[in-house]
Amino acid sequence: MTTEASGTRSEVRAAATGGNGAAPPLAQAEPAGALPPAAPRAPAAAGPAWTAESIRADFPILAQRIGGRPLCYLDNAATAQKPRAVLEAVQRFYTRDNANIHRGIHTLAERATAAYEGVREQVRRFIHARSAAEIIFTRGTTESLNLVAHGWGRRHLRAGEEIVLTVMEHHSNLVPWQVVARATGARLRFVPLTPEGKLDLDALAVILAGGRARVLAFSGASNVLGTMPDVPAITRLAREHGVLTVLDAAQLMAHAPVDVQALGCDLLAFSGHKLGGPTGVGVLYGRREVLEEMDPLLTGGEMIRVVELESATWNDVPWRFEAGTMNIAQVVGLGAALEYLERLGMERVREHAIAITAYALDRLRERDVRVLGPPAAHERCGLVSFTSPHVHPHDLAQLLDQEGVAIRAGHHCAMPLHAALGIGASARASFFVYTSRADIDQFVEAYDRAVRFFAGA
Repeated sequence: MTTEASGTRSEVRAAATGGNGAAPPLAQAEPAGALPPAAPRAPAAAGPAWTAESIRADFPILAQRIGGRPLCYLDNAATAQKPRAVLEAVQRFYTRDNANIHRGIHTLAERATAAYEGVREQVRRFIHARSAAEIIFTRGTTESLNLVAHGWGRRHLRAGEEIVLTVMEHHSNLVPWQVVARATGARLRFVPLTPEGKLDLDALAVILAGGRARVLAFSGASNVLGTMPDVPAITRLAREHGVLTVLDAAQLMAHAPVDVQALGCDLLAFSGHKLGGPTGVGVLYGRREVLEEMDPLLTGGEMIRVVELESATWNDVPWRFEAGTMNIAQVVGLGAALEYLERLGMERVREHAIAITAYALDRLRERDVRVLGPPAAHERCGLVSFTSPHVHPHDLAQLLDQEGVAIRAGHHCAMPLHAALGIGASARASFFVYTSRADIDQFVEAYDRAVRFFAGA
């Protein structure tokens, strides 16, 4: 009998990946004798002709009413709602294919392994990575960025070297680097913003020219400002100075096509739940040569090749970074979410994000509010944060909820950015593919009533 650390697992993995490390598409992954797979569910209006209204029925949660009004869900930057295709994919896995992956040779284990590894290939295609081996599954963007900070940073950073961040980073791309800086003696540097809320690339050039920077970690789309910096220009500048680039794509992925080859980043992190996938699943993409120079964040079962009483050797990339039983059903759900978005077309998704953001900006600028971030919709992802002199963000969110409108209020896990803007909190309306002009109208009309309420009218 073979053990977990030897032949059985590698044989199953070889079978699931076609023997060459590249997982086949899900449709080719069914073992002999398996039940026929369920046909993929297309969006209600697949293709370039879809509208937010025509696909709304694909998202069951949006059918409800709150406060006597249709649910107007504008908290998508926190998490997006799930299309029926995702819900069915997760349910189908648990009712038909549920087993642990890589470790068994029975039919269910082979199905589960093939499905899991098939999504790895799906992600590779979606972001245009060179190899499925460059795709690591995690619990989300936070874990992915911690893996980079600790797995790469603790191994390579030395005292006096610089970690370059920006003032608009989410805490997930700030706090891990703070911890690593304390552990290694490295120094944190921060790229400031222009008055319009864009990254100051001249200041970045000065920092990099200093010759001490080793890594640049930055957001591809701010979860507060909506700012979408010129990623290829930034990574090109970093390469000129031999600086590793880490892109937080948590907000970017839901609003624009992503091609890691064109972006030029060394590493990229995102979460499935912001794309309409399940919670608890994320991805770290890394160039193979970079991943080979990283240490695991978690250790234990599955991520090892050989274990002895006093030592262990790591498995190959990417499995060395996936310790223990992974979030298998959530990975399957992520695959369904990516398929859904591919059927809509990410270029069309981007067009919708720009159009709905422009409409929201126009409606809000008719009111006495301070809109945060770049003025043009094409420079932003699908969100708008603002403050009002008439109502506190938390009070506004509570009143809007009574009218069926869900927004976010607070610092949005970006306290240093809010401090730099001179505010303690902001209100944020954020959008996804099902957000319509009617949603924006319901939102701004509810805002007007909230202002009148606090004015005593």
